Amino acid sequence: MIQETIEQKLNDQFSVKHLEIVNESHMHSVPANSETHFKVVLVADEFAGMNKVKQHQAIYAALKDELAGPVHALALHTFAPDTWQKQSVPDSPNCLGGNGK
Repeated sequence: MIQETIEQKLNDQFSVKHLEIVNESHMHSVPANSETHFKVVLVADEFAGMNKVKQHQAIYAALKDELAGPVHALALHTFAPDTWQKQSVPDSPNCLGGNGK
């Protein structure tokens, strides 16, 4: 349900050319079927001329409710259409357990 909300909000907020949302919660120390850790690949017209910080801030603003609540981590890979050419997006690292060690 959270993944669907993220998808809907990003589609509503941006002129999406490409969108991938991957639930990576299973890679972390959370209960089964959690929706707390996501990777987002977003290509949008709005990102043209924006640096990565501004692109990420725009996503944070669109998902502020999710980030204030159920979403613990959001790995962002953002591109303007002219810089996106089906680039390979790096795999996320495995969780180190989240226990501070």
